[in-house]
Amino acid sequence: MIPNLSRVGKTEQDFAAWVAAQQQRTEQRLEQLLPPSHVQPTTLHSAMRYSALDGGKRIRALLCYAAAELSACEPQIADAAACAVELIHANSLVHDDMPCMDDDDMRRGKPSCHKQYDEATALLVGDALQTLAFEVISAPQLYAHSQLTAYQQMRLVHILAQATGSTGMAGGQGIDLASIGKTLSLAELVTMHQMKTGALIQASILLGAISASDAELLAIRDFARNIGLAFQVVDDILDVEADSLTLGKTAGKDADSNKPTYVTILGLPAAKQHALALYQQAITALAPLGDKAQRLRELAGYISQRSF
Repeated sequence: MIPNLSRVGKTEQDFAAWVAAQQQRTEQRLEQLLPPSHVQPTTLHSAMRYSALDGGKRIRALLCYAAAELSACEPQIADAAACAVELIHANSLVHDDMPCMDDDDMRRGKPSCHKQYDEATALLVGDALQTLAFEVISAPQLYAHSQLTAYQQMRLVHILAQATGSTGMAGGQGIDLASIGKTLSLAELVTMHQMKTGALIQASILLGAISASDAELLAIRDFARNIGLAFQVVDDILDVEADSLTLGKTAGKDADSNKPTYVTILGLPAAKQHALALYQQAITALAPLGDKAQRLRELAGYISQRSF
């Protein structure tokens, strides 16, 4: 059974405080990393900050920090990894909302970047945010001022690149666009979402776990795969059940666009059961890690309970 994090017990209060602290930490680091809006080109920099700051639950950063705690990753490495995945995520949202993609006018409770600015600026914003993400994790000072090895830093870059390219997020979006109005099998839908959504969530966890042992990584990868899919199943459920104010984006967009989802393929009750099964598989994967994985367990509930 998925834990109800609305309870006010000591454990829940501790987790809520940890979440708030990591969200604030992420916001502060992004504030420092993003170019100031008064620096040329001012419109581009203003739009980058508009798109990356003050929004979202920072779930990818939270997963990164939780994995970093598990593997005793140094704070500066965890910060770089968390900010990199949030910059990539912001990049994907800016591009996904454009008329040539999902054509959505609202994101994180405010006008999408292309509505607040214009389409050309939004295109450049996405490109610049993606580039900044790789600049952050490949920075020479990150290697110079931590125990990070050159091999580990190369792994950071490689993990993020794989998650965002044609066999990851970008490829998943391509399949998504090509699937509009078509009927997909459950296996095809899983493949699409493993790429489009799951890849970056898995990368967030693996980046934070850069210092983990090989044995720990086996469990972490299994957890990441299951919770990445659970995240998307819950998103599909919320698209049906939640309103636009709650979502921070246009509700019912998938149905209006005639997109295949877990709800359209499985039905709403079965989709909820599938989300629960993925959550339970994710929790089971963490068993060998003991108490060190507690934050990841709590985040699994945080992610999965959104539709319950």
